[in-house]
Amino acid sequence: MKHFPTHRILGALPVTAALLLAAVTPAQASAPRNPLPGDGLRLTVTTGDSRSSDTRGTLLLCDPPQGHSRAAEACADLTAADGDIGAVAHKDAVCSLLYAPVTAHASGRWNGRPVSYTKTFSNTCVMLAETGAVFALDDEQLPEAAGPAELPGV
Repeated sequence: MKHFPTHRILGALPVTAALLLAAVTPAQASAPRNPLPGDGLRLTVTTGDSRSSDTRGTLLLCDPPQGHSRAAEACADLTAADGDIGAVAHKDAVCSLLYAPVTAHASGRWNGRPVSYTKTFSNTCVMLAETGAVFALDDEQLPEAAGPAELPGV
């Protein structure tokens, strides 16, 4: 029977452990944090309230415009507002006073800057009037500008 010196076995353990860890640890090359090309926004619109809701969503990419039913318009609105959804030019629209809440949410990156936006609107018409084509996910008709003949009592 052969005897192995204990000090050699114990001395080899740290080296063996280091080699095993190196083999098991995944290579962490400089992979981008966002695997998508360019900047993009994840957009969702939730209709209803906390008791009953329906959420729709999409990914908006702007170079080239894609992933959204009105991508070119939404990208133009965001470009004009420098990516700030709250600064998108509001449309003068006549919307009903019907309370049918919708919550718009956006997260992602615009020109390298993080974007996080959440706002609840009284109804879809108000949301589209305030955010342009950005949250027009299902090819909703954007509100028309209100002219003098369309205003009640004029």
